[in-house]
Amino acid sequence: MIGRLQGQLVHSEPPAHVIVDVQGVGYEVELPTSVFFELPDKGGEMTLVIHHLVREDASTLYGFRSFAQRDLFRSLLKVNGIGAKSALAILSTMSSAEFSQVIQEQNVTAICKVPGIGKKTAQRLIIEMKDKVDVDAMTAGESNHGAPQASQFGKHSEAEAALQALGFKPQEAIQMVKKVATDDMSVEDIIRTCLQARGQ
Repeated sequence: MIGRLQGQLVHSEPPAHVIVDVQGVGYEVELPTSVFFELPDKGGEMTLVIHHLVREDASTLYGFRSFAQRDLFRSLLKVNGIGAKSALAILSTMSSAEFSQVIQEQNVTAICKVPGIGKKTAQRLIIEMKDKVDVDAMTAGESNHGAPQASQFGKHSEAEAALQALGFKPQEAIQMVKKVATDDMSVEDIIRTCLQARGQ
């Protein structure tokens, strides 16, 4: 099983797909959008902690910036009703530490703001995850890579693409971004603000 990749970024496709070249072999990896927007420029060196999911019809690599983030992803997959897509959506919406805080506060409303997560699933998450998360451990495990950098696609376009991947319709994503985006916001800031405003 593949647990870690270190190599050159040779291709990135918003909102969450990359190809990493490791000694001449290109690995396709799916990422949370929060990790995608911290990528280096094309050709740059990068390291990802990997979860290798093998099924009868597919073998998929999921990349994360820390072991704590990967551990949370793996814990989420064990919750009934949570698949890889929903787990990535959660990690795209909030950091590991933020998720831990939300679980400890039993904040169903915050979890329901994640696209694809309904009230019953949110309640199940809280019940099954409340003894598995630790705010201090999650915070310590999060790597600090600084502010995300916008790529050639433009901040608004990247944010819109990410929102669409999380389940929003194209026109809806455009309106959400238009409503909250300011020049000083990073792509990740725009996405988080849009998701936080959802349902309000």
